[in-house]
Amino acid sequence: MSTRPWSVDDDLWALIEPLLPPWPEKAPGPQPVADRLCLQGILYVLHNDIAWQLLPLELGFGSGQTCWRRLDRWQKAGVFDQLHRILLAELNAAGELDWSRACVDGPHPREKGGADTGPSPVDRRKTGSKHHLICDGHGTPLKVLTTAANVNDVTQTLALVDGIPPVAGRPGRPRRRPEALLGDKGYDSNPNREELRKRRILPVISRKGAPNIKGLGKLRYVVEQTFALLHQFKRLAVRWERRTELHDAFVSLACSLICWRRLKKARP
Repeated sequence: MSTRPWSVDDDLWALIEPLLPPWPEKAPGPQPVADRLCLQGILYVLHNDIAWQLLPLELGFGSGQTCWRRLDRWQKAGVFDQLHRILLAELNAAGELDWSRACVDGPHPREKGGADTGPSPVDRRKTGSKHHLICDGHGTPLKVLTTAANVNDVTQTLALVDGIPPVAGRPGRPRRRPEALLGDKGYDSNPNREELRKRRILPVISRKGAPNIKGLGKLRYVVEQTFALLHQFKRLAVRWERRTELHDAFVSLACSLICWRRLKKARP
């Protein structure tokens, strides 16, 4: 198998290909670039954070405009969210998801402008966006939200919890709720604690003005690791897409790739 990070191996392509919307049989114009090649072009941009127009034509991915349009088309069809859900179900079936706890956090990627942006409170009030992440106890990303950088973490707690997709893979109903939610003082909110308990989730969140819960940091380190993995995809470290849905397409694709790597390690 090729070591190029933007390559798509056969097993992963077998999961993705059925999700892609078909082209009309009598579509006007020349024969479109193969979907697999376009996906590799999208992955090339995700890994290297280059402008679409600088995508190397000699690699056979088609033009940057071709790949951009394919990304837009696939995001509108929900391809990347579906792929993420399928891979979560595969991990769940393999016993690789830890539902005993989930962790939340929200650092700040820099941003060039567009929707869902605002002055960052930690970067000289430069315009920026923010990723809010919830992961399982092993650090597997379950849901990522993009907001303006000045949105407080606490406001996204319930949106993250409720945004976890139903994860199949085990007998019974698909799983959507962890047993506990771990958060730092940025998530301190009594109303949120009450809402979490209504969802049968134990809130383990440090209170402002009080000492941190003992041992909480050792349990929450996985969310920092997951953010580090996400931001190894250079396109996510600095947001260039003005349209939030296209940035979210890259985020969902990155989450899927993290899940795919973990699934390959779990398989014998």
